[in-house]
Amino acid sequence: MERALNWRIYPCMKSIFLTSVLLACSALAATAADIVDTAVGAGSFNTLVTAVKAAGLVDTLKSAGPFTVFAPTDEAFAKLPAGTVEALLKDPEKLKKILTYHVVSGKVMAADVVKVKSAKSVEGSSIKVSAKGGKVMVDGANVVKTDIICDNGVIHVIDAVIMPKN
Repeated sequence: MERALNWRIYPCMKSIFLTSVLLACSALAATAADIVDTAVGAGSFNTLVTAVKAAGLVDTLKSAGPFTVFAPTDEAFAKLPAGTVEALLKDPEKLKKILTYHVVSGKVMAADVVKVKSAKSVEGSSIKVSAKGGKVMVDGANVVKTDIICDNGVIHVIDAVIMPKN
């Protein structure tokens, strides 16, 4: 009797397990997004997304990457002097230089960021990185949230817009 019961239960359990795995994979695929889509979905990067569009960087940040983006929030952009964002949106080349300064090639997770003193940006300059007392800063901006995983990299949220030196 027990053998007959096992014969009926195991195929059923196997079917349930496989269905669960397929549903889990489908759910992960449905929620995965690139850097741009993740920023749009977060709702706190509207200014950044507008700037990325104005600078013509959408296709780049949707490409395979991987990229690490130090993403300033809308509040970070609001700290800039009045008129700065509007002026930058009218100057795509300058805007592109500033935005690419916020991007590092490769997927650099928070555990790795704290081990370095600087990181070379896509713009070409080095971003100063410091870690003290559990806080990480990039060029004086506080990293307020880390390791937002995207299909093509990772986002670390910062509380200020950082500017290249040249």
